[in-house]
Amino acid sequence: MLGGIVGSKLAPTPALATLPVSLMVVGTALSTVPAAMLMKLIGRRLGFSLAALVGSAAALLAAYALNSASFLLFCVATLTLGTNLAFVQQYRFAAAESVPIHRVGRAISLVLLGSIGGALIGPELASRGRNLLDDGNYAGTLLTVAAMLFLASLLLLALTNQVAARDPEEEKQSARPLRKILSQPLYLVAMMGGVIGYGVMTFIMTATPISMHVIDGHSVTQTASVIRSHVIAMYAPALVSGFLVEWLGTRRMMTIGACIMLATVLVGLQGHEVMHYWLALVLLGVGWNFLYIGGTTLLTRTYRTSERFKSQAVNDFSVFAMSASGSLLAGTVIHYLGWTNLIMIVITPLLLMLLALFWVRGRSSMSVPVTP
Repeated sequence: MLGGIVGSKLAPTPALATLPVSLMVVGTALSTVPAAMLMKLIGRRLGFSLAALVGSAAALLAAYALNSASFLLFCVATLTLGTNLAFVQQYRFAAAESVPIHRVGRAISLVLLGSIGGALIGPELASRGRNLLDDGNYAGTLLTVAAMLFLASLLLLALTNQVAARDPEEEKQSARPLRKILSQPLYLVAMMGGVIGYGVMTFIMTATPISMHVIDGHSVTQTASVIRSHVIAMYAPALVSGFLVEWLGTRRMMTIGACIMLATVLVGLQGHEVMHYWLALVLLGVGWNFLYIGGTTLLTRTYRTSERFKSQAVNDFSVFAMSASGSLLAGTVIHYLGWTNLIMIVITPLLLMLLALFWVRGRSSMSVPVTP
């Protein structure tokens, strides 16, 4: 929310209002492969801690950019913040590696559940931090973010690198070529869940503050409330989604998620009142949670332990490249085509997701580990 609102004030043209948010996603996409490869060399503990330090420095630069009214520097700062987010995305894989294969869904959901703190604190921090300094331009918010990331870097040093034991037969097998891993239908469908889930979610979420506050004139408080509800809806279902994926299986879980995201379109077409935005964004968050957790759980069952870093890197690069594209397009689409056309665009990829899930129906490895 903050990136879009600040961008609308600093950007030389309204069409570039969401560029800072988009560049954050671009930074994430560009850093996914280096993040995975670096942690393969130095371990997850040092990788996570180093990334948090980079994020802290980027937040300080963003605060300076606001005080200097420099749109260019603000864009550089958000791009750099994306580097930290690329490492943050690896938290779910670190959690998945620390538990037995049949508990992976729960581990991933618990990691996402921790993000509820950000959902509750983030919008409130943006609202109150705006006036923390005399300038009233959110620089105080960014200074607080920098301090929190610095503290996180210290806490992450206490992390232990733990990989749970897998199938002994698997450990004896050599790593397969990346091409062979990527050619698996289940790997492709799992990756597709992340690509479409994150792409659609980012596309709509990035445009929402601009549509609500800048175009429709709803207050910052109302806009913050909608975004806060959306982020809570993204992560609160993690209380049960880890259990649901074990009960329903990954294909059913992902199918339900895609259908809920389609319901976002139906609600969004009903109007531009706060309640329409609120319900649409809540459905968007819940649908993303189901699709993303189901897809990530399935992904961990398509590669061997020795193949995990390269398999995860390709997946996350694909996910955030699409997310970056959606975010980059959101500002232009909302400016020239409006809210109604923007949300109708996502119907096609969601229907393709459902078609892909139907295509892999009946494959027993949707519920059990893959042992090629």
